[in-house]
Amino acid sequence: MVSPYLGIPVEKWADKTKELIEEHPLDANEIYEIVISVWEEIFQSSITSRGYKIGRDIFPSPQIIGSLLHELIPLELSGKYPQLWRREKDTTEKDLVYIPNDNFSIEIKTSSSPRNIFGNRSYAQKSTTGKTKKSKSGYYLVINFEKIENKRQQIDNLSLVNPKIKLVRFGWIDQED
Repeated sequence: MVSPYLGIPVEKWADKTKELIEEHPLDANEIYEIVISVWEEIFQSSITSRGYKIGRDIFPSPQIIGSLLHELIPLELSGKYPQLWRREKDTTEKDLVYIPNDNFSIEIKTSSSPRNIFGNRSYAQKSTTGKTKKSKSGYYLVINFEKIENKRQQIDNLSLVNPKIKLVRFGWIDQED
């Protein structure tokens, strides 16, 4: 994939990013609303017949919470727009696939860091094995959230720890970024 920023001076990149976001079939407000809705439902849902709740009875690691977001956001969009969106089927696809045009598919990244996303440095490296992997360039949805602090000793069993979404970002990243 050729970078949409190719030949554009750095000072014009912000304008190009705005253009790319405006071209995307999902509205940024809708993306935000889905992220917030999924987040709230994670903490409202009960697990097992005993009604255990995340943040009251269970205090999953940030990796588990990130995995839930990673699974639930594509499920929400594919349920709402089944002809347009679906979850990835294999490792060559982005996390959220736009059926009419794969160029609008989205990779989802999450972190409990207040502002940063940390990743494996090899993620941006080009494959030397010749095996096809998903493109690292494209649209990204990045979600930063508070860790669920295990407050078992500090709360009674009826209280609910309610961590917050700290930052939701949506835009384009090139593999070389």
